[in-house]
Amino acid sequence: MKRSFLIKPMLDDDYPTAKYGKGIYIYDENDKQYLDGSSGAVTAGIGHAVPEIIEAMHAQAQKISFVYRSQFTTEEAERLAEKLSHIEFIKDGEYCSFFVNSGSEATETAMKIAIQYWQEQGKPTRIKVISRWTSYHGITMGALSLSGHSERRKRFVSLLDDLPTIHAPYCYRCPFAESFPGCQLKCASELEGAIQRLGADQIAAFIAEPIIGAAGAVIVPPEGYYERIKEICERYEILFIADEVMTGIGRTGKMLAMEHWDVKPDIIALGKGMSAGYTPIAATLVSEEVMKPIRQGSKVIMSGHTYSANPQSAAVALAVLDYIERHHLVEEAAENGAYLLNELQKLAKNYPIIGDVRGKGLMAGVEFVSNFFSKYPFSKNVNLTNRIVATARDKGLLIYPASAGIEGGDGDAVIISPPLTIKKHEIDQLIHIFRDTIEEVQGGLMMDDELGSIS
Repeated sequence: MKRSFLIKPMLDDDYPTAKYGKGIYIYDENDKQYLDGSSGAVTAGIGHAVPEIIEAMHAQAQKISFVYRSQFTTEEAERLAEKLSHIEFIKDGEYCSFFVNSGSEATETAMKIAIQYWQEQGKPTRIKVISRWTSYHGITMGALSLSGHSERRKRFVSLLDDLPTIHAPYCYRCPFAESFPGCQLKCASELEGAIQRLGADQIAAFIAEPIIGAAGAVIVPPEGYYERIKEICERYEILFIADEVMTGIGRTGKMLAMEHWDVKPDIIALGKGMSAGYTPIAATLVSEEVMKPIRQGSKVIMSGHTYSANPQSAAVALAVLDYIERHHLVEEAAENGAYLLNELQKLAKNYPIIGDVRGKGLMAGVEFVSNFFSKYPFSKNVNLTNRIVATARDKGLLIYPASAGIEGGDGDAVIISPPLTIKKHEIDQLIHIFRDTIEEVQGGLMMDDELGSIS
């Protein structure tokens, strides 16, 4: 085998080589077809090789692809910022955009801006950003400090700030061993206790994924959760940051997931779906209320990236957003997402290793258990998530591995999040392959006596 000089996620694994994509499918060097059931990493929101996007990329490359943001602005970056400020949910145009290259940079920039907001008002002690366990906000050191994802934190704990503080709204495994609505949203009220312990004068902001992605396999909070969170933040004058890197730009059947709860954050991080994978770009959207003391003070956001606001990426993101609007893909995601979730829930009834199916729009999570009634997870040495992902890939379906279960312990789950362009008959194909995958893996577990008493 020819030596590879590319550092891959697993160094010794043999990955197929992607040759081209078309719509919701990817084809390898042998022309094998894969249904992109995860949009890559919940990114390729409009599918692959869309002619309109390719044309926009080519047209911009003929003009100019890069300028340094300290020397020039561009029409493309200006238009993109304006378009984002008029997203339906925030259409009053009260948000400005700071463009970066990745979701990790967007959440880290959000953290920096939240701290600077208080510094500009003469309150330098407000430097903490409270976050939740069972969360993931990125892999850079600042974003990883915000993340409550034990597996991704553990190698770097000595370098990280200890910011995850409260539990996630994980109803399937309620951290308080209660049920909604009898729990009275203890997971949300816990934020107030954390603020009181730390002292509001030490806290700049609270950050949360509207729907938890990689760290929890699409954990959707109960009704009233974010309304309570927002009320607590306002009472203690703490900024609320929504990490919409995974959920934003139509993924959940709304342009922004926070629209499901009608709660407007002070700062919003966007990524993935902004360019649908056609170019690296992300954004931190900052409300005018947060911008005001900075405009009146230093007039400088203390952050910067070489490729920030480059016209090539901005033009592509504009084309993607236009495509989503023109083809009504947000509405399509809501309708087809309901169909996908219903089909997954019907499938789950026949396979006891599936403990829970949850989701919104075209973002669904499937959590696996060794015992359906106790919800006891498989041990890590079973390597169940990777077995399911690999089996699905062999059968021509790409799904995204996620964490689940008790934070820091065992737990297996996958995310199913196909492009917003998927049609119902293609969802049926996805479900068929996923059913075959679960049947094969569950059968193998029974043969290996790794299943436990779950029937």
